[in-house]
Amino acid sequence: MKRPTQSDVAKRAGVSRATVSYVLNDRSGDVAISTETRLRVLQIIDELGYQPDTRAQSLRSGDSKTIGLLIPDIHNPHFWQTVEGVEEEARKAGYDLLLAHSNANLNLEDYCIQSLSRRTISGLIIIKATNALSSKTQKRLLQSGRPVVECSDSPSQFDAIITHYRDATREAMRHLLDHGHKSFAFINGVAQLVVGVDRLEPYHDMLDAAGIAKSEHNVINCGIAPEEGYQTAYKLLQTENRPTAIVAINDLLAISVLRAAADLGLKVPEDLSVVGFDDIELARYLNPRLTTVFRETKAEGQQATKLLLERLKNPSLPIRTLSMPAKLVVRESTGPAPY
Repeated sequence: MKRPTQSDVAKRAGVSRATVSYVLNDRSGDVAISTETRLRVLQIIDELGYQPDTRAQSLRSGDSKTIGLLIPDIHNPHFWQTVEGVEEEARKAGYDLLLAHSNANLNLEDYCIQSLSRRTISGLIIIKATNALSSKTQKRLLQSGRPVVECSDSPSQFDAIITHYRDATREAMRHLLDHGHKSFAFINGVAQLVVGVDRLEPYHDMLDAAGIAKSEHNVINCGIAPEEGYQTAYKLLQTENRPTAIVAINDLLAISVLRAAADLGLKVPEDLSVVGFDDIELARYLNPRLTTVFRETKAEGQQATKLLLERLKNPSLPIRTLSMPAKLVVRESTGPAPY
């Protein structure tokens, strides 16, 4: 079937094509269009199933009404909370969302940014897989003139939402040290070792300050998949001098640690304390409930989208940076050291 056009709507409603356009774009206040005419046009639009051609609208306005969003890991619920915030705010402003993920890989991140930039998007929100974009990618984004917002743990050349875990990691380590723990491990499940320094550096600093030798910090690198975290924890917890406290770089891997401990007959927190990061929704429904570090992830997505939309309206604004706090949430997975 032939797709209905504005002309078809106008002919059936007995009005001009311009009148249909005014009604569709909610500009009936610009010209004298009666309520009766407006309702008749809307009724015909519904009867014909007319849908505006967004490509044509983009060409006319120069705005595709589409926001590109890049996330590091499509499997981690933490990032879906950000997606929810971006999508909710974008929809309210009449924008669609185009999503890509980098699998926490620097090369794939660059590829995804290039791919999104080739699309007719209005602007781009980037949740980085690494602590910094490549210089080539930064240059390309700056040259494009397209609004960009970064969500990262450090200042940017673009508008940015700063979201780091440093202070909250210190709080988590202090919590464990105050409970008498002296034997630690850090499950560093990342695709590249430059990720997660906002957690790893405070971890080292707090253990150094407590007089625990660097050789006993037990940072174990693995991949981002829960199975890799499980296998890493399962092996670690069978060693002669197994840790009494494990810090995992995110909640998904902390859940893997809990499963490994249970399979080995260890009780949490009696035999082992476990801390995660992100406070995904599942964390509060586990048995035991997971001690973790909370961030307002949905709000981060909302704020990033607001910055982008403001930049679209006023490209001459100075670069803006917003900081979003994180805090420790103590639940049932941490307790006094067993010895």
